[in-house]
Amino acid sequence: MKNFDPMSEAAAKPYLIRALYEWCGDAGYTPYLAVKVDEQTKVPTAYVKNGEIVLNLSANATHKLTMDNHWIQFNARFGGVSHEIAVPMHAVTGIFAKETGYGLAFKPGQPGEPPNGAPTDGNGKSDNKTRPKLQLVK
Repeated sequence: MKNFDPMSEAAAKPYLIRALYEWCGDAGYTPYLAVKVDEQTKVPTAYVKNGEIVLNLSANATHKLTMDNHWIQFNARFGGVSHEIAVPMHAVTGIFAKETGYGLAFKPGQPGEPPNGAPTDGNGKSDNKTRPKLQLVK
């Protein structure tokens, strides 16, 4: 069984993303998700720039949106063509309101690695004594 650190950025990240998504909806803002594209990320490659993509998560732009602790998945149209989108939580680099720029930024991680690539003790637990910091994006 994996070690679970409830205070780690990786553990909090899905909850923070869902909270900012809900806040955007309640405030009438458009939630945008910034993603560092990797081999597990399923997005239309024609829209990826410099290994990154920004996705509109609004109810008008997505269909069948689900956000669990490991994946964000939905269907969306790009250039009039429907695509299935799948983003692993480790690839999310931020979520923000389009209209204000308010949101949170995250350092991208790698699957199976502790947050921010911190060294491990061999059992998957981070040796890094300092906690990763979240940044406010304005």
